Amino acid sequence: MSLVRCSHSRATVPASAAGMVNNKHNAVLVETTMTTLPPPGSPDIDIARAVKPWPIFEVAQRKLGIAQHALIPYGHYKAKLDLAQIETKTKLGKLVLVTAITPTPAGEGKTTTSIGLTDALNAIGINASVCLREPSLGPCFGVKGGAAGGGRAQAIPMEDLNLHFNGDFHAITSAHNLLAALIDNHIHWGNELNLDPRRITWRRVMDMNDRALRNTLVGLGGPAHGQPRESGFDITVASEIMAILCLAEDRKDLQKRLGNIIIGRNRDNQPVTARELGAEGAMTVLLKEAIQPNLIQTLEHNPALIHGGPFANIAHGCNSVMATRTAMALSDVVVTEAGFGADLGAEKFIDIKCRMSGLMPDAVVLVCTVRALKMQGGVPKADLDAINVEAVIEGSSNLSRHIKNLQQFGLTPLVAINRFPTDDDKELAAIKEVCLSLGAPVEEAQHWAEGGLGAKAVAEGVKAMLDGEKPDVKFLYDNALPIDDKIRTVATKLYGASDVQFNIAAQKQLDEIQALGFGDLPICIAKTPYSFSADPTLLGAPSDHVLPVRELRLMAGAGFVVAICGDVMTMPGLPRKPAALSISLDDNGEIVGLF
Repeated sequence: MSLVRCSHSRATVPASAAGMVNNKHNAVLVETTMTTLPPPGSPDIDIARAVKPWPIFEVAQRKLGIAQHALIPYGHYKAKLDLAQIETKTKLGKLVLVTAITPTPAGEGKTTTSIGLTDALNAIGINASVCLREPSLGPCFGVKGGAAGGGRAQAIPMEDLNLHFNGDFHAITSAHNLLAALIDNHIHWGNELNLDPRRITWRRVMDMNDRALRNTLVGLGGPAHGQPRESGFDITVASEIMAILCLAEDRKDLQKRLGNIIIGRNRDNQPVTARELGAEGAMTVLLKEAIQPNLIQTLEHNPALIHGGPFANIAHGCNSVMATRTAMALSDVVVTEAGFGADLGAEKFIDIKCRMSGLMPDAVVLVCTVRALKMQGGVPKADLDAINVEAVIEGSSNLSRHIKNLQQFGLTPLVAINRFPTDDDKELAAIKEVCLSLGAPVEEAQHWAEGGLGAKAVAEGVKAMLDGEKPDVKFLYDNALPIDDKIRTVATKLYGASDVQFNIAAQKQLDEIQALGFGDLPICIAKTPYSFSADPTLLGAPSDHVLPVRELRLMAGAGFVVAICGDVMTMPGLPRKPAALSISLDDNGEIVGLF
């Protein structure tokens, strides 16, 4: 597509009123209307509204070669893909993973980079799409305020994406809580399975941060209201059903995995599954639409498949296997991301998602910023605008460890420096020197300010990697290792820990999981995302710390074991000043404050 600079902004827009779509299915002239964009630094929602989306049928047909009958429209600009109606090629396209250094309040821009890179790849003539997770309402109303990218690298319609979207999370919440209701109902009506109310492990969920619901009592009020027992709530994105939906290959596999969920123990201390309760059929019915991937578009009208949303610190942090595989069957290159830093997101992407699906990344992009590295070097957020080469060098220990960690998987990343206007050339040069010393190519990117054009150097670098020899991707551990050794392997090889410490409860759970025959499952470590350690205050690349494991949860349906470490919560709380306090409707009924 021929690209020019907008006369009043630095946005990437099609030349004149029409541009040539470079598309393997059908090269056609398409009209597009993009109004003059607000200047860089304007609220994301204002930038998103300045772009007139293509009808979703046009995106599907002209970019992916999907016929109209294979879409289930949700209005004019959103749709679900009817996988049964989509003809896909045998040979899959190439997969690019976008990950990042350890997150800080300064921001890194992983989703923004994923979208900007996708637009840039299309701009240089490569048929590319992006696969992302759906945002949770919890962070949207808590700290982040939105999760659809940012600046001129966004997915639209951003308000819909951030708020309810196509209802997938509500369906997952309903299916999860249906199982919870069936458990208590079963106990109330005679308890044929002899469930031990003290050993019910299936909690309830809601897609909101609410610390008051972490621990609850249910069944109060007398015999008519059920049997009293302790329980609690997790956030929906921590639900095992969310993980199951994102790892399932199809509806049949989904129902099988739902039936494998262990809901608790009977009075003989034997595990009881959702299948024994007879719940998996109705749960699958509630998810029959949610399992279909969602299609929207970027600001530059490129395909964005957004589906599922497991958290990366308390789950495996990747979008669905079905969306990724479908995109790879319809595009030459697919860009996807894994949540939080590479120690959590990329590790789980490879050791869980890739191990189960057989999909492997052909290239990896590691996102960093000057500002984040300054924070890793000890600079307070208020002082990040000041030039400080020494702090960048000090904080680059974090970047170095992430590069070396990815190399353990057989992947040398391309480092994308997400450039801010306050970045100094000397600071940028210091980062580049660190990357090149480790054999990692590095490019600057300004997609936030310029859209796809600003990520062209990264796109060219990715293209060079994809044109080269396919990497030999390795898992960090073998599934045959005992669970504690798998946890110890990740902690010592990636986190820089000297050892792992299991408390008494976790050690007992470890022994029980092994005895039940689930010792060969991969592990999913749940810890703070803000440090390589379990202590969020330890910045940079801490070493010789001990990883404290306080709980192990068997996710038999999802197919992994969660190791909960330190103080990480499966139901987050709201901050002192939640983003929700700034979100409202104006006099015209338009959303304001969602950023």
